[in-house]
Amino acid sequence: MGAAGAASERLRLTLWRTLRAAVATSPLALLVGSPSLDAGVLAEDRADALYHSYDGGGVEVNGPSILVRKGDNKQISGSLNYYVDSISSASVDVITQGSPYSEKRTEWSGSVDYLHADTTMTAGYTYSNESDYQANTFNFSISQSMFGELTTVTLGYSRGFDDISSNVDPAVDESADHQNYHVSLSQVLTKNLLLSLNYDAITDEGFLRNPYRHVYVLDDPNDPNSLANFNTPERYPSTRTSNALSANFLYYLPYRASLKLGYRYYADDWDISAHTVDLRYTHPLGGRWLFDIGARYYQQTHADFYADLFQRPDQQNFMARDKELSEFQDYSVGFGITYNLLKKPRGFIDKATLNFNYDRVWFKYDDFSDVSGGGLPAQAPLYEFDADVMRFYGSIWY
Repeated sequence: MGAAGAASERLRLTLWRTLRAAVATSPLALLVGSPSLDAGVLAEDRADALYHSYDGGGVEVNGPSILVRKGDNKQISGSLNYYVDSISSASVDVITQGSPYSEKRTEWSGSVDYLHADTTMTAGYTYSNESDYQANTFNFSISQSMFGELTTVTLGYSRGFDDISSNVDPAVDESADHQNYHVSLSQVLTKNLLLSLNYDAITDEGFLRNPYRHVYVLDDPNDPNSLANFNTPERYPSTRTSNALSANFLYYLPYRASLKLGYRYYADDWDISAHTVDLRYTHPLGGRWLFDIGARYYQQTHADFYADLFQRPDQQNFMARDKELSEFQDYSVGFGITYNLLKKPRGFIDKATLNFNYDRVWFKYDDFSDVSGGGLPAQAPLYEFDADVMRFYGSIWY
């Protein structure tokens, strides 16, 4: 197994999904680029320093992130984010098809917001680099508040261009093109209840597989008890179209607490469909502490060209044994703590907080076997593992 491919894909599909969904109501959302629901209001000037850690399934990911946002308090606000992932992997994919490795991914992103009356326009750019994967993403959105700022409509578009190579095979020189069309509606239903509806249409085109991963194929297709090998590379379609629809309710309780309930449905033309439900409760204590707890459930079906074991190398046009394309579910529970360092502003600092978030995640795969101990999938146990996700960060507003 080559260096960056498996861990990078694993990070994008699991770590990011977990981080974004688990802390969607916390200040960390600003660090991972979640857009504001409010048009007509510029984001506050602030700076954040984050350290994140993921440990599960033989994969360890950790690193820092720095975010700085500054505006003129009138019409323009800009942000710059630096993010690093140091990845060490001995996952089941790596053990069965290669040897453990370490890798580092660096990401830079920036955005500019322009406010005119009740309209906010945002343009941004993200660059990500690792030894075998470079990604450039451009994004633009426009938000409009109306009806006394009770309703906000947002339209967004992003385009990504990826260059893929291999640390094992110098002949690999591929590219991929990604587009995302986004529309959302934020509606104040009552003085205590906020509804957010979101729709995303996503198209991917080009080299969409991992250049290091292979499928598991029987040595003798006429003998179901024969040994199997990983000598056949995966083969993916060159296009993928996905649709995602989500709804989130945020209810403000009388004692300054809040309750969030969210649901997301995803479907694509690879025959994957997925459901996500998350629930989070946030509670203040005194004037300086903020606590939150949450739970999340995710479930998906497998891709139509996925199989745990193939009978022949040419069994079908497209073949995959990526566990993230299999049928699986994951559950997570977590908590967060925020402490306000200042009772009142000091100097140029209006507010400062220390924050800690932790999530425990359980992954269970329904048709992906752990063959690292030898044997065919029929004899091997179904794969499952636990993961710990932690974030510690400080924030100042100025």
